[in-house]
Parts: sequence; C-alpha cells; structure tokens
Amino acid sequence: MSDLEEFHHELIADIQGDADVLGLVTVETFFEKVGELLTEAGELDGANRSYFEGSVSGNPARIDGYGGDPRDGDGVLSLILCDFSITDEVRLIHKDRLQVLLNTLHRFLKASLKRDFREQLEETSSGFGVADLIATTWKDIEKIKLIIVSNADSRTQADAAKVTDVDGKPVTLSVWDLKRLKQYMEQGQARANLVIDFERDFGGGIPLLAASGAETSLESYLAVIPGKQLAAIYDKWGPRLLEANVRSFLQARNKVNRGIRDTIRDEPQMFFSYNNGLSATADAIEVEQTDQGLQLVRADNLQIVNGGQTTASLHAARKTSAEQLEQVHVQMKLTIVPREQSELVVPRISEYANSQNKVNAADFFANHPFHIRIEELSRKVLARGEDGYRDTKWFYERARGQYADEIGRRKSSGRQTAESRKFQAEFPRSQFLTKTDLAKFENTWACLPHIVSLGAQKNFAEFAKHIGKRWGSEGAAFDELWFRRVIAKAIIFRATEKLVSGAEWYEGGYRANIVTYAIAKLVHDAEELEMVVDLDAVWKYQDVSPDLKAALLVAAAEAQDVITHPPEGVRNFSEWAKKQACWKGLEDRELIYPEEFDRVLISPDLANERAREARADKAVETSVEAELEVHRLGAAFWAEARNWARERGLLSPRENGVLETCAAIPSKMPSDKQCAIAMSALKKLQDEGFSTGVGVDAT
Repeated sequence: MSDLEEFHHELIADIQGDADVLGLVTVETFFEKVGELLTEAGELDGANRSYFEGSVSGNPARIDGYGGDPRDGDGVLSLILCDFSITDEVRLIHKDRLQVLLNTLHRFLKASLKRDFREQLEETSSGFGVADLIATTWKDIEKIKLIIVSNADSRTQADAAKVTDVDGKPVTLSVWDLKRLKQYMEQGQARANLVIDFERDFGGGIPLLAASGAETSLESYLAVIPGKQLAAIYDKWGPRLLEANVRSFLQARNKVNRGIRDTIRDEPQMFFSYNNGLSATADAIEVEQTDQGLQLVRADNLQIVNGGQTTASLHAARKTSAEQLEQVHVQMKLTIVPREQSELVVPRISEYANSQNKVNAADFFANHPFHIRIEELSRKVLARGEDGYRDTKWFYERARGQYADEIGRRKSSGRQTAESRKFQAEFPRSQFLTKTDLAKFENTWACLPHIVSLGAQKNFAEFAKHIGKRWGSEGAAFDELWFRRVIAKAIIFRATEKLVSGAEWYEGGYRANIVTYAIAKLVHDAEELEMVVDLDAVWKYQDVSPDLKAALLVAAAEAQDVITHPPEGVRNFSEWAKKQACWKGLEDRELIYPEEFDRVLISPDLANERAREARADKAVETSVEAELEVHRLGAAFWAEARNWARERGLLSPRENGVLETCAAIPSKMPSDKQCAIAMSALKKLQDEGFSTGVGVDAT
C-alpha cells in the first residue's frame, strides 16, 4: 500500500470516527477538519459552514461554506466546495470532473447576486445567509477565491488558476486534493504548488547578488524587487506568501502600517532607504545570467518570514497610491532552504529576523516556552483510561504533524507494529489536541465566545497576545494542575459538541458557535453564583457528569436561540456570532438550570486550596528528586562542575559554596535546600555549555 493510499484510509477512518463521536454527517466533519487546515495554512481567514445544494435554471449549484465577511478580509470573498466520498480505493479527479465541481460553485456565486434566487431560499437557512452576504457586500468585494477541497487525487494543476470574471471582479480557483492535504497534515507544507514565475507572470526577473560563500551550507542572495511587482505577487497568493509566524503577527494587528503607507504616498523615492526590507526563504530557485548580472526568474515555495506588514501595505497601496508604487523598490534577503531542513531552519530565520523589530515573543508562538511546557506535561501526565484500569495520556501537538510522525516512526514499511499500536493505546486519537484547540478552550472559558467564533487562527492570535504576560519569567502558573484543568475543559467542550448534535431542539448549523457560547454562559452564570465548575472532578473521571450535561444543554438551547435570532437587519448568523453584542445578548439572559447544577460547582476558595495543596506536594516531590539526583551524580561530577564554573566566573558565591559541599560528599552532606540550589546551578552551567566525562556514581 502506498503512503497516499494509507493516508486515504486513515483520513476516512478519522472522519468517520469524528462524525460518529460528534453526531455529524461525514461531509460536515470533513468540512470542519479541512476548514481548520485551510485557515492555518493562510488560504482562509476562517471557515464557516453554510451548505446549499439545489439547481439554478435546471443546472446544479452547490456550496459548503465560505471564508468570512469579505469586508474583514481585504475585499476577498472565499467560497468553499467539498468533494468527499468514502471509497476503498483512492479516487482520481480529472479535468472534466473538476470543471463540473467548479461550475456548481460558480453557479451559486452568480445566482446569489439575483434577487429572485435569494427570495426562493428560506431566510433562516445557512444557504440564504451566505447568498445574502455575497449580495450585500458585493460592492466591497475586489476578488473572489473559489476553493475545492477533495479527498480524491487530482490530476490537474489548478492552484490559483484564473477563472472567468464575474461582474468585472477577478475569480481564481484553488484546489486542495488528497496529496496536498497529506503534505500539509503530515509536514505542514501548505504551499506545495506555490511556484512564482517572475518572467511569465510578473513582468520579468529580479536582479540578484550572491551572498553566500562556497563553504556555507545554505545558498543566500540579496535582491531588489520593485514594489509594484511584490504587490502583484501578494495579490495572487495572499497570506500564503507569509510564513506562519508572520501571518499570526499580522492577524493580531492592523494589516496596514501607517508609517509605511505615508512613505509610499509622500516619499516613494525614499522607500528603499527608509524600509528595512524583507527576509524570505524558498525551497529552490532558478536564475539566469544576463548582461546586467544574475536574475531570479522562478522561486518554489517563496515564504516571507520578515516584512509581512511591508508586503501587505504595498498591496494596499495598489488602490490608493498606484502611481507612487512605480517608484518603490524593496530590498529582499533570500535564503534557499531545502525542504528537508525547512522545519528546523525557517522558524529560526523568522524568529531571528523579527527579533530586530518590535515583535513580542508571543508572536513566535510555536517556539514559545509555553508550548514547550505544555508539550512536556502532555508526555508525562497520566489520565484515567476509558476502562478505568489502563492509564493514557493526552497528546499536545506543538508543531503540525507531530502525532502522525510519532506513529510513522514506529511503523515498519508503512505497516502497524506492536510499537505503533502501543503508542496509539498510550495516546489515543481521541485524546489529541492542537495549539488552536487549546486557544479555543481557554478563550471559551474566559467568556470570549465571540472571539472564538472568529475562527481558529484569529482566536489563536488573540490568545497569543495575552499569553506572554501570563507566562511571566518562568511560567510557574502553568504547572501540572493547570494542564489537568485545561484537559478537563477539552473534555467538556467535546462532550458539549456531541450533546448539541443529538439535542432534539438542534436545528442544524452553527454548532461550533452554539458550543462555545453555551460553555461561556455556564461559566459566567457559575461566577455570578460566586462558584466555579469543578474541573478536577472532570479530569479525575475523564468524563462529564449527567448533572453537568443537563446544565450544558440548557445553556446550549438558549445559545442557539440568541445566535439564530439576531437584531433586525442582521441575516447572517455566523457573522452575528462574531459580535460582542451577540454574547451580550446571551450573557444577560437569566436561565433556569436543573437543581442538580449545584453539584458540579465548587467555591473558588476550594479550587484555590486544591491548587495550593497540589503545588505544595509538587514542591516536596521536586525537593526529594533533587536530593536523589545530587547524590546520584556523585562527588567527582560536582568537583568538575565547580572547577568549570570557577574558571568562567559563572556562579554566585552562594552557588559556588553549595557545589563545594556537593563535591565533598560523603564527608559533607548537602541539605535539601542546598540540593535544589545545586540542581539550579547545574542547569545554568549546562546552558553555558558544561558537560563532563566523569562517570556518575552508581546508586
């Protein structure tokens, strides 16, 4: 079985499994899964499920969702069609089939602009919501992106392909087929087809100056790119040009920098002198030697890792300062990073390039110690297994593809082994969460359901803005107890998804909004009673009690009512759920919960007392571990550490004194406090490069 066939089977199994758990039809589950992927990859700002299937003038028309209000996304309207089918073999999708799918989506787009078509639709239906959004925002739409997502293997090159304009507005087609989904889900490669042909598509090559010596491992260049050319490239490829960290940075801030805009408008001839330029990477490039020197004619998977605001601002200037843009030139530092090194090297280039600017550490969230801490906790904290006997763990995926990679490493020639099955028993697929999942749970619990409703990436960007302050210097608050309580929130969130899907009152649609609103309402109402939900009980049993489920259903039913009954004039429920006013509407309602609701609540004092006890127990455990480790390492080890530190003057007199005591074991015995200081000093030395060949004493 090929890797693609295996991925095909695993994807279908995941979709069917999630659909069973969540009570959804498979194509809806497929939409939710790929919607998150496309948002993370920069293809969309967010994915909203809005299904319609019918006919227009006797021909089929269909849509599965859209990418948010185009007025919030630089005038880009994104429409999504899913082509999902459960088959044993990998389906192939050829040009004629792709054209049929494209026509059904294109037909819905054009029909939405006609009043008689919209008037045929039920006003409360999600199809009407997206059709009405298209019609009412049409004057603000500058570009339409049609996206087809399929679990078939496409044999047609169609990424960012041009489609017939509608009403003078440009339309492009982007196809995410099985191969491309596999590349992104397993390796984070969203831009497999992002090939920039400067000569063919953007008016000509770019002058290059080689900047790397023969002995260096990575090929590097300096380039000067015309502002007009860079803006045109961004117009075609959009945020997919931006490396993930930079994309996150832009989502947290205004996309157009006022200073950059003013320079383009007032002093375009000085832009090169004032602007720091771009840092970019590419998998590979093609160059030509001309009379004027080297020219860059093609780049594969170009990624701007620093300079996202410059790029977005130049793009915005196409409308406001088109004449001045002709005079703008931008410096670009280009590093060629082979694909096998990209996961390690590209984030570092991004981090180091951006560290020269006023970008907070929280913007580099994948590498933030917060995520590393959560990852470490997830690999060691044991949770009660489904049968109550065998312990399991929750797998936190800090970087995309980690979970699949862990399983893949344990397989033999693509086949399951005892080791891979053991890993999946230890980390069940149902106990898997990502960075964006974590942000969703935390912001829901922070009573920000309207922020969660903005979509995974925007919600994550909001979460990231605050985590730096909460982390402090060492992130002491993010300990094992905090992790257990986050997992309890995950359990409650997923249980509520299932509850909503199976509820008699559920009308279909907007489930993601209903779930986050319902939980936020419950948390808010508990706080009004000066109580909190007992997360420790949920963690202990890895389940939600019937009493808590009953209360969640009350809140969820009310959440659906608020979301689907917006004020007069608001007709798109997904967009309404993104407004703070929507949350205010639910927040202010008085709900009658079952009497048993009290059973799932505890006082904040009790929750805090448990936290203090857990941290005191952990301190004792850490102290004992430090004492054992100091003695295990032995006197010779500590003597070498002491000498190494003295030669470099790295430790304080107190730390030097403690290492002196450790080096005299057993004639001198360090206290528990001294052992803690010794281990802290040792970490400091190891961070500076200390290592030893001294054999450790046997215990």
